[in-house]
Amino acid sequence: MNYNVNEKGYYGEFGGAYIPEMLYPNVEELRQNYLKIMAEPSFKEEFDQLLKDYVGRPSPLYLAKRLSEKYNTKIYLKREDLNHTGAHKINNTIGQILMAKRLGKTRIIAETGAGQHGVATATVCALMGLECIVYMGEIDIARQAPNVARMKMLGATVVPALSGSRTLKDATNEAIRDWINNPVDTHYIIGSAIGPHPYPDMVTRFQSVISEEIKWQLKEHEGRENPDYVVACIGGGSNAAGTYYHFLHEEDVNIISVEAAGLGIDSGESAATSVLGKEGIIHGCKTLLMQTNDGQITEPYSISAGLDYPGVGPMHSHLSKTGRAQFMSITDADAMKAGLELCKLEGIIPAIETAHALAIFEHKTFKPDDIVVVSLSGRGDKDLNTYIDYFKL
Repeated sequence: MNYNVNEKGYYGEFGGAYIPEMLYPNVEELRQNYLKIMAEPSFKEEFDQLLKDYVGRPSPLYLAKRLSEKYNTKIYLKREDLNHTGAHKINNTIGQILMAKRLGKTRIIAETGAGQHGVATATVCALMGLECIVYMGEIDIARQAPNVARMKMLGATVVPALSGSRTLKDATNEAIRDWINNPVDTHYIIGSAIGPHPYPDMVTRFQSVISEEIKWQLKEHEGRENPDYVVACIGGGSNAAGTYYHFLHEEDVNIISVEAAGLGIDSGESAATSVLGKEGIIHGCKTLLMQTNDGQITEPYSISAGLDYPGVGPMHSHLSKTGRAQFMSITDADAMKAGLELCKLEGIIPAIETAHALAIFEHKTFKPDDIVVVSLSGRGDKDLNTYIDYFKL
């Protein structure tokens, strides 16, 4: 079984490029050039240099001793929260800004939910001196105020999406409209492993530095490259895609994908795509999607702004359908509890997205000698207000 994208842009039956004709030249230009550009020695050198000196990679692989003791298994945290800007998102934006420059683009647009991708995009645009427009749902702007301020400080224009649920899906719609209207000079930096081919593959490749590092770091810690489990939270799925990439075809490595159950899978207030979704098309690709019987997208819900997306990237749909990955759905309440637990046991305040991944230890028992690597995808600074309100701190 192949879990990577094929030459037509599909993961099994998911993926492809379902795009309006006006976007065809942009997407086709990218498709024809992305692998060539990524293989150029000068590109690799610049990318690696920036990851090292600007982002601060490699991010540590940390054995969480007290957490491990509590759950009687060996838990390693891949500390993406220690990257510049506070999450894994910067790995991809660095790669894509270098790509955009080589394609001669001068204007960058992006969508953002939790704001981490928006901040990461604004950061690299400031670094490279390019114009930056970030689309963000009006509701997310309200609940992620510190990130909105950061983007503005970095010189980006933040445009609220006022339609639909006024969250990530709607911000993406607005970004795509902008791209259609500005096809020549604009590059759209998609922040997740979603969108028309080649985006899911390109984003996954830029994020695969995560699993690449896990392999050699685990070898240093444990004398072996492969853990028993890799775990990541999943909205669109870029941190997950990067965490799994080098393990996809390693059959001894179990993959766990953790999505947001919101107020409960059957509550009508959820974002558990693997359970509630069926095949559909969103934002340029065929994937699993939460929708009504007549194909209208249903509004997802999660306490975490980064996980309330109605779909999931096509690679993850394929991993779910083939059974390669086990999908687990975690409620708001369990995620918030797990987030606070990490603070108290390890002195690390995680993003609420990441807290969903940490919550699985209450629901799944691991063996004492299992090595479980969890992607600590982001830090909790941006979520302090949500934590404060939730726990009445």
